[in-house]
Amino acid sequence: MTKEKKKAELKISGMTCSMCSSTIEKSLASLPGVLKAQVNLGNELASVEYDSAQVKLGDLEKAVTDVGYGTVNEKVILRIGGMTCAACEKTVTEALQHLDGVVSVSVNLATEKAAVTYNQRMVSIADMKKAVEAAGYQYLGVEGEEDFASKVREKDLRSKRLRIYVGFLVGIPLMILMYVHPYLSMEQVSYLSLVLSTPTFIYISYPIFRAGYHALRNRSLTMDVMYSMGIGVAFGASVLGTFEVVLTREFMFYETAVLLAAFLMLGRYLEAKAKGRTSDAIKKLAGLQVKTALVIRDEHEVEVSIEDVLIDDVVVVKPGGKIPVDGVVIQGESYVDESMVTGESLPVAKNQGSSVIGGTLNTNSVLRVKATKIGKDTLLAQIIRLVEEAQGSRPPVQRIADTAVSYFIPVVLTIALVSFLIWYVVLGSTLLFSLSALISVLVIACPCALGLATPTAVTVGIGRGAELGILIKNGEALEVCEKISTIVFDKTGTLTKGKPEVTDVVAIDGKDTVMLEKAASVEKNSLHPLAEAIVNKAKQRDLSLSDTSGFDTFAGKGVQATVNETVVLIGNRLLFKEKDIVVPVNVEELLSGLETKGKSVMFVAFDQRLVGLIALADVVKETTPSAMKQCKEMGLQLVMITGDNARTAQAIAQQIGIDVVRAEVLPQDKAQEVKKLQAAGEVVAFVGDGINDAPALAQADVGIAIGSGTDVAIESGEIVLVKSDLLDCVAAVQLSRKVMARIKQNLFWAFAYNTALIPVAAGVLYPFFGVTFRPEFAGLAMAFSSVTVVSLSLMLKGYVPPAQEVKSHGDRSNL
Repeated sequence: MTKEKKKAELKISGMTCSMCSSTIEKSLASLPGVLKAQVNLGNELASVEYDSAQVKLGDLEKAVTDVGYGTVNEKVILRIGGMTCAACEKTVTEALQHLDGVVSVSVNLATEKAAVTYNQRMVSIADMKKAVEAAGYQYLGVEGEEDFASKVREKDLRSKRLRIYVGFLVGIPLMILMYVHPYLSMEQVSYLSLVLSTPTFIYISYPIFRAGYHALRNRSLTMDVMYSMGIGVAFGASVLGTFEVVLTREFMFYETAVLLAAFLMLGRYLEAKAKGRTSDAIKKLAGLQVKTALVIRDEHEVEVSIEDVLIDDVVVVKPGGKIPVDGVVIQGESYVDESMVTGESLPVAKNQGSSVIGGTLNTNSVLRVKATKIGKDTLLAQIIRLVEEAQGSRPPVQRIADTAVSYFIPVVLTIALVSFLIWYVVLGSTLLFSLSALISVLVIACPCALGLATPTAVTVGIGRGAELGILIKNGEALEVCEKISTIVFDKTGTLTKGKPEVTDVVAIDGKDTVMLEKAASVEKNSLHPLAEAIVNKAKQRDLSLSDTSGFDTFAGKGVQATVNETVVLIGNRLLFKEKDIVVPVNVEELLSGLETKGKSVMFVAFDQRLVGLIALADVVKETTPSAMKQCKEMGLQLVMITGDNARTAQAIAQQIGIDVVRAEVLPQDKAQEVKKLQAAGEVVAFVGDGINDAPALAQADVGIAIGSGTDVAIESGEIVLVKSDLLDCVAAVQLSRKVMARIKQNLFWAFAYNTALIPVAAGVLYPFFGVTFRPEFAGLAMAFSSVTVVSLSLMLKGYVPPAQEVKSHGDRSNL
């Protein structure tokens, strides 16, 4: 049987600690046909690779629900026309059910509606529309979409909030009652506490006990098991004490049990609220997607659903409206606010021929845009998909926390039991004190903080990068980027604008017009930027270009073709040396003068005889010198790699502040140069345009691909810059360092919290200072540990890399 490998992403609800994510991973991995399962606690997503011939999406969801967690799907109601009988109903149901990602379908013939529950990461409404129409029925649109993810989350938060209120409203009076009861005996107090606390305790702690039960049923130890033991022991001891079975009425923990459950719920409430904010960047990006578009049909403006917009449709975008698709302006002039996608703060002028990005805002005039990319192919859709995948990835540093968490709960249970035995059996303390120590240890331990330390910082950091126009593909890129020691820059199109211009046309016999005319006739067959510059120069002089034959290219060196029976060869020094074409001494002197000015020089030969030179200059980007300066301040070694000759390369490198130059390197040899640096012990980042630098981007420890608007090559490199601005490259390194520093800070606090407070809860300070933890305050401390870690990660949302500040305010260090 052949494997039909597919990938699914499931939104999970009910996870509270890293043991939860581990339990779900094990459950999914145990299914036959599941090739890989990875669960991210930070963004609550399970990523599963599976063989669809052996296992279905429903089986994956069942594996999650069987271990006590939930899956969150979207629901949509489709209006369908053309159904006339029950057989139609069945046909539509089956057509929709055959789509990968559709969880359930309910078609109602009477109302002509289909209620579909689906995984939006696997299937879209556009896919459902195609399925309905392919079955022979009419798709009449969507009646109403419900964002179940946010609804489920809101319902969960409401439930937690109510439990917290009830817990404190009953717990605090119970605490007062335990210490102040002038008209009641201890017996009466115990019975009254039992009556007041029992329904309250059951209501508040039910989710904890339920989760603990599911964990034990699946032979898994989670924090819910420990918390259930802690609050269960407290309440159970109180009941036994009330009826004086084994224990006395000294063991009144009713207020402790209720307040403890309330504090645990408070921690989960605050954590859930904070975790919900870690994916704000994705929500903002998703919110940019337009639902309708104004399209020209039969010379009339017609408003259609975004799913009905086709490639080459002409879309009208009015002032204040969002551009619905990626495209090219064919009419009109306006300023477009692209800040939400590229991070560029100032609106960008657009006119005929300008590219525009879907989801950006047209500010002041009407534009007519020809659609070039629609639906999932638009830049915005690609960014959302990339960021979602990246936020679910784990950097290697996460392994530290994963390893610690795998041992954590058994160790804590051992510490709790040992502390009880030492206090009660060895040191002869009271059962009351020993039991308090046991309960405190059980509820103060917090692997949740360890489990959340990395994924929350990665989620927020990658989301922040997307807002700044920096797309980081995975958590590993963040970690490696923090360690880079050398950045290698491709010259053309990266350090420079990549749009060279002809500055000098020098013919040895003085006939520069003839030489340029024939050279341009050959170069019109090439798409290389230098070729385009030569053709443009010929057009500026109104020269007529001839037809050619026998066009041939020499990778990275030059081109050749026959023009009017003359074999014209255009190329660099290396090519002419290979072809044994002599370069006179006087030409060498002229060549030296041009190259010293940082110009690239092309030799031109007719029938194996040198006839002249064409010099071209590529303008350095405005922000390049500032970016190089900031890289040096960060202690990074800078290397420029180029196919230019050494003299030209050194002139440009000196102009922008790069010390190490690798010149006359052919495109296919760039990866080899990166490998040499790595062999010398350098951690290398390569920055290129992602078009002809693919091998070098892949070879580098971190590949950084720069783009320009819709032309960005999303598939290239581990980090993709939406704009062609090298300050964003610096900002990417700064952001990576900041995120990794925050992860380490989170891990430190998580480890420090547990290392410091578990011994205190066990009572180590009691013999020396009389310090111990009341169980309810231990629960409060636990609640705030994970909230602290998530809050530290959320602070990254406001982080502005210094390089971005330079871009906004200019480099003022020279003022």
